Amino acid sequence: MNGIKNTICKLVCDYVAGKGAELTAENALALLETPADSKLGDLALPCFKLSRVLRNRPDAIAQELVGLFDGVDGFERVEAVGGYLNFFFGSGKYLSDLQKLLNDDYSELEECGKGKTVVLDFSSPNIAKRFHLGHLGTTVIGNAVRNIFDACGYKTVSINYLGDWGTQNGKQIVAFKKWSSREQLEREGIKELERIYVLFGKEAEKDPSLNDQARAAFRELESGNEEYLEIWRLFKEISMREYTQTYKRLGIEFDVWGGESFYTDKMPAIVEELREKQLLKLDEGASIVDLSEYNMPPALILKRDGTTLYPTRDIAAAQDRYNEYSFDKCVYVTSAGQSLHFAQWFKVTELMGKDWVKDLVHVPYGTMSFGGEKLASRTGNIILLNDVFDEAVAKARAIIEEKNVANENKEAISEAVGIGAVVFSALANSRIKDTNFTWEGTLSFEGNTGPYVQYTYARAASVLRRGTQGGDYSSYTPVSEETELIRKLSEFVDTVKRAANEYEPSIISRYALSICTCFNQFYHNCRILGTGGEAEQFRLALTSATRSILGRCLDLLGMKRTEEI
Repeated sequence: MNGIKNTICKLVCDYVAGKGAELTAENALALLETPADSKLGDLALPCFKLSRVLRNRPDAIAQELVGLFDGVDGFERVEAVGGYLNFFFGSGKYLSDLQKLLNDDYSELEECGKGKTVVLDFSSPNIAKRFHLGHLGTTVIGNAVRNIFDACGYKTVSINYLGDWGTQNGKQIVAFKKWSSREQLEREGIKELERIYVLFGKEAEKDPSLNDQARAAFRELESGNEEYLEIWRLFKEISMREYTQTYKRLGIEFDVWGGESFYTDKMPAIVEELREKQLLKLDEGASIVDLSEYNMPPALILKRDGTTLYPTRDIAAAQDRYNEYSFDKCVYVTSAGQSLHFAQWFKVTELMGKDWVKDLVHVPYGTMSFGGEKLASRTGNIILLNDVFDEAVAKARAIIEEKNVANENKEAISEAVGIGAVVFSALANSRIKDTNFTWEGTLSFEGNTGPYVQYTYARAASVLRRGTQGGDYSSYTPVSEETELIRKLSEFVDTVKRAANEYEPSIISRYALSICTCFNQFYHNCRILGTGGEAEQFRLALTSATRSILGRCLDLLGMKRTEEI
C-alpha cells in the first residue's frame, strides 16, 4: 500500500506548498487513516489539521483536493465528505495488494531495525520458587516483544536474569538448615524449597530474630562462605530443572541465562564510582543516592551491613550489557509495581553520566491477583503455572475429542491449543491493565480467544489442503468481503511497527482477532472450493495469504500454528 500512500502524500504536500504553507511527507502520512467501515473508503485523509495550517474550513479543503486525483492510477474514485477525503481503490489495486501478500516480502518491516541491537530482560524468576501465574505476564509479554523486534529486523538478545542473590536467599538457607535436609530436597525438589520458604515467613512473624539470621546468612554468601555457596548452588540447580521444563512447554528460549549473582565482583566498582562522583551519602549507616531533587525517595546502594541491593546490581548489569552488546535499546519487562525502582536506578545511572541511560526502557505490566488478593510465594497464595497449563490442555483435549475423535495428533494439538489459550489471555488486553485471575476467564475457548485464532488458522489450512492453486485470476473483480479481508491483511506491516514502537503485544492479538472476523465472514459468504475458474483461484490465493499473515501473528505472540484441529 505504500505506493498509493506515497502518491497521496506527494499530491497533498504539493497542494499545501502551493498555498504558501509547509507539510512534510512524514506528517502527511501520519494523517492518513483506514476507515472502520469500508463503505467510507479504503483510506481517508481527515482535513481538520490541515485547516489550521491553511486557515480554511476542512470541508472546503477536501473539496479542493478531490480534483487533484482525477485520472490518477489506482483509484476507483475519490470523494469529499464533510472534512474527509475518502479514497476508494479499483479492483486492480486489490489484486496487486494480494500478490504482494503472497510474495511474503517484508523487507520494509525488516529495514526498521537493520544494524540495531535490542537487549531484552524478561521472565527472571527468583530461584527456589516454582513458576506461578504471577510470572506469566513478564514471560509471555517479554517473549512477544522480543518476537516483534525480531520481525522488525533488530538483532535481539534475550536475557533471563534470575533473582538468585539477595536476603531472600539468606532466608532460604536458614530455613533449609533448620527444617530440611539434602535428602528431602533431592526427593521433593522445588516443592520442598517452597515449603520451607513459606514456613520461614510464618516463623519469622513469631520470632523476628530469624530475619537477622537471614541477613547474616546473606553476608556469608557475599563473603564467599563455601558451605553456604554449596547450598545456594543446589537451590539454583533444582530451580533450573523446573524452569527449563516450563519454558519448553511455552516454546521459549533465551540467548543468555544470567543472574544477579554474576555481578558480585562487579558491584564494588559501581559503588566506588558513585563515591568518586560524590553521589553517595550515608543515611543511618546505609549508603544512598539522594533523589529528593527529582521527587523520588533515595536509592539504597548498600545496606548498613555493607551488603548490596537491587539498584547496585541492576546498574552493574546494565553497564556490563552495554559493554558487551553496545545496545540501541535495553528493555526490562517487569510488573508496574517496580516502576519506582526502575525510575530510581535509571536516574542514578544518568547522574553517573552514562550516555546510554537514554536507551534503557522499562516496559511495565499490570498486577495479577486471585480472589482479589495479590499472588505471593511468601504467603503461599499462588496458582502454579503448570497447573493452569494442565487444566487448559485437558479442556482442549475434551473439545477436540468431541469434534474429531480419530485425530491421531490430538495430544500435540491439545497442548498447542491449551497453552495457546493461556498465553493469549495474557496478551489480549493492554499490558498495563490489572487482572484478577479466574479459571473460567483464562481457560475460556469461546469468543475472542487464542483457540478462536488457532481454529481460524486451521480452517484456512484445511481449505488449502483440499484445493489446487496456481490458476489465473487477473480479470477477477473482488466482492466486498474479499476487499475487506485484503485491506485487513495489508495492515500487517504497519501493525507490527506500531506494536514495536509501543512495546505492546495486545496490538498484535487484537489485529489477529480482526483478521479472524474478516476471514470467517469471507468463508461463510463466499464459496471457495467448487466455484471453479478465476473466483476459486482468487479465493484460494486469499485464503493462502490469510493463513500466512495469521500464522505470523501466532508466531509473534509465541503461540503454536495449528494446521489441523
